[in-house]
Amino acid sequence: MTYISNTVSNLIQQTAFASLSYGNIIMIAVACVFLYLAIRKGFEPLLLVPIAFGMMLVNIYPAIMVSPEKSDTGVGGLLYYFFLLDEWAIMPSLIFMGIGAMTDFGPLIANPKSFLLGAAAQFGIYAAYFVAIFLGFNDKSAAAISIIGGADGPTSIVLAGKLGQTEFMGPIAVAAYSYMSLVPIIQPPIMKLLTTEKQRKIRMEQLRPVSKLEKILFPIIVTIVVCMILPTTAPLVGMLMLGNLFRESGVVNQLTETASNALMYIVVILLGTSVGASTSAEAFLKATTLKIVLLGLVAFAFATAAGIMFGKLMMVLTGGKVNPLIGSAGVSAVPMSARVSQKVGAQADPSNFLLMHAMGPNVAGVIGTAVAAGTFMAIFGVK
Repeated sequence: MTYISNTVSNLIQQTAFASLSYGNIIMIAVACVFLYLAIRKGFEPLLLVPIAFGMMLVNIYPAIMVSPEKSDTGVGGLLYYFFLLDEWAIMPSLIFMGIGAMTDFGPLIANPKSFLLGAAAQFGIYAAYFVAIFLGFNDKSAAAISIIGGADGPTSIVLAGKLGQTEFMGPIAVAAYSYMSLVPIIQPPIMKLLTTEKQRKIRMEQLRPVSKLEKILFPIIVTIVVCMILPTTAPLVGMLMLGNLFRESGVVNQLTETASNALMYIVVILLGTSVGASTSAEAFLKATTLKIVLLGLVAFAFATAAGIMFGKLMMVLTGGKVNPLIGSAGVSAVPMSARVSQKVGAQADPSNFLLMHAMGPNVAGVIGTAVAAGTFMAIFGVK
């Protein structure tokens, strides 16, 4: 009888219910909300589904993220090793290569002024940096947190790792990817608040055709110029432009297909799940973490607003030829924010087509956020 009771007791102790805390229950509920938004509402399921599932796994079975030093067997958890690839900047760099292979830089080349809109949207990053300093974060922590304003998960992960802010990497990455996924919810109210219906109805001239030579030279020139000025951007900008050169050269179709499909989706699964698994209740439910999440929202809102306001300035300077809505696409959430610009514009005028015009600032924002990260690394002497 004693044997049976001991066996039953051991089995009960081995279940997740025995060690489940209120914090774990809260995080599992948050994961379920994310899954609902991804599956039912369609908010960037490629990002939210793996992130939410990783969040759920680690709060049910914390050992899935345990390091070898803390493991009874000397072997780390499965998702711990995935997360190491994030810390080493391997996964984010591969993501950038896939983005480059999927992205047409033609709209940016056809309208170089789009670079200014992408640059303006980076204002949110620097605004959040000073707010974070004001709230008591040190300079490196503030820099790592502020990059969330670019709505760029891979860059956020790389900068946090380079600046030695690994303790904040999980919350920073989750905030960045969450805001990327929630672009359709966050941006429209800001866009409508800062523009009139008349401005949202502005039609822009058709972009000029871009030659194949221009498209081939663009990634080469950008890599040389940006990486010569800020060498620390090479892992991100270099991989972004390499992927784009695969696409535009037309001579390595197999590499383009692999980088933009199979490899890209494998990396998204591993990175998303491991990022989600960094949100155990013990690590995530802290006042500091909540500050990071709120700062990320402030940064993203400022970035959206700055892009729109600069778009309004360009509208005035061009005599009403620029629709300010495309300025909101200056954040680097590709192509989500460009789609939102199109959607909000179409609500004012269903026959207005802004998507290609918004793609210019959108891809400029990817480069701009990487440059902002490189600037912070240069300031702090990180190589």
